[in-house]
Amino acid sequence: MTAVAVAVPLVWLAWLVLIDWVPMFPLNDLSGANVKGRALAAVINYPFPLLIAAGVALHRTWSLAAATVLCLLVMTGHVRSWWLPYFGTATDEQRELYRREYSRTWKVLPTAGRAVVIDVQHMVMGVLSLLMLATTIVVTLTA
Repeated sequence: MTAVAVAVPLVWLAWLVLIDWVPMFPLNDLSGANVKGRALAAVINYPFPLLIAAGVALHRTWSLAAATVLCLLVMTGHVRSWWLPYFGTATDEQRELYRREYSRTWKVLPTAGRAVVIDVQHMVMGVLSLLMLATTIVVTLTA
């Protein structure tokens, strides 16, 4: 299970790099995103899965606890950025970002009456985030 818990954050990172930098419309829409903004987001987001994978691989009590906390932060960020706005708590900034960068991407959830709708690329991120959290918890509890 440790190998899976190390691999999942790396898959999460690979998916994020793919959707951040490789144009695959309508899965992603990079036309409205500026390179500087994507680079800043990369600097902020990319270390998380690397630290999580390293913490699990190190397999010490403190590193597993740190990896679990980082997974919780990732999951919290995902819920705050996508699911809460979908259910009606979107800020003006989130609405503008959604309109500019995600309004034309592929969605499977109902869009009517929603200011922000989670798209498929971010649904995959959510599933991977949940899987990352679950595998890290399992390894932590069985250590």
